This record gives sequence, C-alpha cells and structure tokens, in this order.
Amino acid sequence: MSDIIITEEEIKEKSLEAIKRVYDPEIPVNIYELGLVYEISVFPINNVFVQMTLTSPSCPAAQSIPDDVKKNIKEIEGVNDVTVEITFDPPWTQEMMTEAAKLELGFM
Repeated sequence: MSDIIITEEEIKEKSLEAIKRVYDPEIPVNIYELGLVYEISVFPINNVFVQMTLTSPSCPAAQSIPDDVKKNIKEIEGVNDVTVEITFDPPWTQEMMTEAAKLELGFM
C-alpha cells in the first residue's frame, strides 16, 4: 500500500468511474446507466461495498459482471478490499435505466 492519502469521496467517485467501464455483454450500455447499481459505499479503511442487481436471475453474465466490478475497483490506488453483493430486491426493470441508456437502446 502506498503513502498516498485518498479520501472516501475520491474512492467513491473513482469506484463509480470503474463501474461505468463494466458492460453487460449483451447490452451496449454500462451497468450503471442500466440502473443495475443500487449502492456504492466506502467503509474504513478504504473498503468498498457495491450492492447491485442483474437484468435477470438467469443472466448469462451473472458471474463475470460482479467479477469485473470488483476487479476494476480493486485497481484504484488506495482501495483496500472490495465486496460486491448481488440482490434481486427490488428486481430490475427498464424504468431503472437512465435517459441516456433508454435513448441508446431505442426505448425513447
């Protein structure tokens, strides 16, 4: 671990950037814009917790998407540990997508 001091807010911002680099392989929109990320929290000492869902419980990328989220956040300098929790409560719906995602996918 380096001597660089990084704030919890900076870690949260960088975690969000890292999450936005993760895509569902079947949908050309990142998982954040899809509305799959419910929570990003930073706990002492620089441990990141992400609660997210998938588009469906039978999603073919059910293992790779959370692994990619964890890998991308772990690459942030100063991050200690990353936990990704999958939940289906509430279940994902298309209404959770951002307007940009809906436009990209032709829903608007």
